[in-house]
Amino acid sequence: MKYLEYTPLERINDFFSHVNLGERTIRGFLEAYSCKHTGTDKKLSLSLENEILDYIGKSSDTDSSSPVEYLTSRSSRKTLIYLILTLYHMYPDYDFSAVNAHQFFTEESWDSFKQIFDNYMFEASKEWAEANECSSLLDTLYKALDEVVKLAECDIYSYNPDSDADPFLERGAIWSYHFFFYNRKLKRVVSFRFCCLSNLVGEGFLTDGLCHEEDGEIFDDMDM
Repeated sequence: MKYLEYTPLERINDFFSHVNLGERTIRGFLEAYSCKHTGTDKKLSLSLENEILDYIGKSSDTDSSSPVEYLTSRSSRKTLIYLILTLYHMYPDYDFSAVNAHQFFTEESWDSFKQIFDNYMFEASKEWAEANECSSLLDTLYKALDEVVKLAECDIYSYNPDSDADPFLERGAIWSYHFFFYNRKLKRVVSFRFCCLSNLVGEGFLTDGLCHEEDGEIFDDMDM
């Protein structure tokens, strides 16, 4: 897969790099990728395909009620593999398992995405409007996504891993969301991560560090 540069996405990314709300910071990042294989993608795709097929076989043998029916479709497996390949390109040092990852993806609609965005990005949207002549952040995002992946033709997925299996989780995270917009015709996918981080956590660690430093200086002056 190849990273694709798009000016409309970069403009939104630039905004999300500095949304400081006092005690909290909102962060967001959009990345577009072509689904055409590059480098080791072909080998990794084959490995993921075999992992999925092996999982389906074992599940069928041991549990007839196992929720893997959609993975029996080659099209569904291909979609899952593209999404996992995107994760690998974003986090090359993390080992994503197809068997685990498929449990964390949920198909969404634009309306369900919009509801989450409106609820959690309300303050960020106000900051955008103030900086951009009252324009709508959601409308700007819609137009940017539509330009890159044509939203009417997209499948939308949310990715919600367990905390132990979440490579995106940052220290001080209050909430976080991760969506994928996948256009199978264009063979293109856009990843959109956005989260809220506590600034107080960072300040607390800084204060603790200073305290330890001061303690060290005090003990340096003492005869032991």
